[in-house]
Parts: sequence; structure tokens; C-alpha cells
Amino acid sequence: MISVIIPAYNAEETIGQCLKALAGQSYPANLYEVIVVDDGSGDRTGSIVQNHAVRYVRQENRGPAAARNKGVQEAKGEIILFTDSDCVPDINWIQEMIKPFDQPEVAAVKGAYLTRQKSIVARFAQLEFEERFEMLKKVSMIDMVDTYSAGFRRHIFLKMGGFDTSFPVANNEDTELSYRMSTLGYRMIFNPEAKVYHLNHPNTISRYARLKFWRGYWRMVVYKRFPDKMVKDTYTPQTLKLQVLFLYLSLVALLLIAIWPHLALLLFFSIIVLIFLLLPFTAFAVKQDPVVGLISPFFLLIRAASLGAGIIWGVLSYSKKARGL
Repeated sequence: MISVIIPAYNAEETIGQCLKALAGQSYPANLYEVIVVDDGSGDRTGSIVQNHAVRYVRQENRGPAAARNKGVQEAKGEIILFTDSDCVPDINWIQEMIKPFDQPEVAAVKGAYLTRQKSIVARFAQLEFEERFEMLKKVSMIDMVDTYSAGFRRHIFLKMGGFDTSFPVANNEDTELSYRMSTLGYRMIFNPEAKVYHLNHPNTISRYARLKFWRGYWRMVVYKRFPDKMVKDTYTPQTLKLQVLFLYLSLVALLLIAIWPHLALLLFFSIIVLIFLLLPFTAFAVKQDPVVGLISPFFLLIRAASLGAGIIWGVLSYSKKARGL
């Protein structure tokens, strides 16, 4: 038995499409169950879910980590699959997600994130994922399993204690669990054929910037627990980290150049390095989507600025807590 778990919170606009896709899987219907954990929704999520042939569980609002953990407690399957309420799994998703578990040493599997959205911002966001997928295809083991398309052996998931419920929103709780598993040597792999289509990639610049700000903040929370992953992991391009560093180095030099004119050399150097750091993704993006690729440097700078601001906020917040403020 396979158990598919979906946390849902005020998901009336998308949950129906998700459940319809899961009902039409190529995998035999009698060999999997679908469990929706309603995390205290105040809209029509519950009534929509109960019109489908799935198990419906409701809890008070405690966040997606707690909702997923609740789903695992209710699950009958030894293999646990997660997706999100705003994702539409491909017809072969379950079949592809469970294939790697034929290898006894595989503890977790990550699938691929796609979108059919047409906006420029959403297409750029998708290219970010595509860049990372190309990285993951080159390694035999990964250290990051995202919950939009994730699979775990149930006994290992329970042994790990599940997702950390101190993460109140859907942001980096999957990273934290993945890093814990990676530290203990569990094998996690990427299957690019296990596809889900996301309905809600950010479609405006402001929404994209907010998303990246909080990504930076919550990633710092995780890095405090796993500082070695700050240096290197299988999922984060090294150029991304350097883009953040050299953008902020340029900004600091620009702000202080009136006081210390000799910083002009540092400013020039930082800008030149930053330009070179933007080129690899730009070249990749142009090949995939020429229109988005040509304006990708603009989006990369927004990404670096937003992530950097989130990182700084995370560091400052941690410092305040450490001082008891």
C-alpha cells in the first residue's frame, strides 16, 4: 500500500485539481490511498475534499509540518508520498515516485516541479528549478527532498520524528528534515520523471521578492543547525551564494565610497565579478526560454537582494534571541 498525503489550508481554488489528478493515476487504484489533512481551513476546502474518494482528516491550524506528520500517523502504507494542495501530479507520478524504492537502501525520493503558467516571473522561477534539476541529475545521492513531490519509507520518517513543527509555514521544514537524514547517511535520490505541475509559482515581482526574502530567513534557521550545509549542498548553486555576497559587497562599497574613496576599486571589482556570476544562469536560461533568459540578470539581482535581506534578518533575529532581547 502507498499512502499519498496532502496538507491543505484554505485550498478551495486548487485542491480539486490535485485530487482529480491523483484519482487518474496509472498506478492501480486499489494499491494506494489519498489522505488530505485539512489544517483548520476557513473556506470550502473541507466540503470539496469530501466530494472525492479520499480520506479526510481535519485538525486545528498548526501549520503544514504538523499536518503532514498527522497524515503519516493516519497512513496505512509503508511508502509515504507527499505533494501540495496546489500541485497537479502527472498521470505517472505515483508509479515514478515508488520506482527507486525497489532499491532497499533508498530512504527518500524527490520528484520534479513543473508549471504551465505563462507569466514571465513564473517562467523565470521555473528556470531556477530547471537549473537545480540539472545539478541533481549529476549526483547519485542528494541531500534535499522537497515536499511538493517527496517520498519516504514510513518507518524511517517516523524514526526521524517527522517534520519539525517549530517551522510554522511551508518554508524549509523539508530542508531541515532532509539535512537531518543526510547527516545520518540515509540515501536520498532524485527522479526527474516523477513530475508535479505547480499552479502557484510567483507571478509578480513583489510576490517573488517576498518569497525569496522568507526563503533566505528560514534557510538561515536551518543553517544554524547544519552550518556545513552553508558551504556546500547538492541543491544550491554555488553561484547563487556568490551573487548574494558580491551584490551586497557592491552595495556596501557604494554606500561608503563618499567616506572612503579608495573603496572605488572594491566597488569596480565587485561589480565585474557579479556580472560574471550572472552569466552562467543567463546562458542556461536563454537556451531554455530566450525571452526570459534575456531579462534573467534583472531577476537574478532581485533574487540576490531578497535572499540577502532575508539572511540578514535571520542573523539579526537570532542575535536578538541569543541576547535575550
